[in-house]
Amino acid sequence: QVQVVESGGGSVQVGGSLRLSCEISGYTYERACMRWFRQAQGKSREMVAGIAAGGATTYADSVKGRFTISQDSEKTTLYYLQMNSLKFEDTAMYYCAYDRSSPFCSGDYLWGHGTQVTVST
Repeated sequence: QVQVVESGGGSVQVGGSLRLSCEISGYTYERACMRWFRQAQGKSREMVAGIAAGGATTYADSVKGRFTISQDSEKTTLYYLQMNSLKFEDTAMYYCAYDRSSPFCSGDYLWGHGTQVTVST
């Protein structure tokens, strides 16, 4: 059974950095299709970054150049979202999402419980 667990959220000042981790365990293949989403209070959930099994990445325009999604080279069940130059508007609950069609991407996700990121001035 696949499980998705995020960690690494916290509070940081504007301009600071955080690294979120997502451990996806229990899937058969070495690489997964996965996404990071976020949901700010009062807003709908939005995709922040994604990585396909082949390594291709995608980013929301709002985070391009600041956020980097990656997979751990040794522990392949571990994925990261490195967030630099954080802005107040990055404040949100961040969710890791494993695509159930992995290694393919279909948009049918298994969600983690989320980790809160708060950016303050």
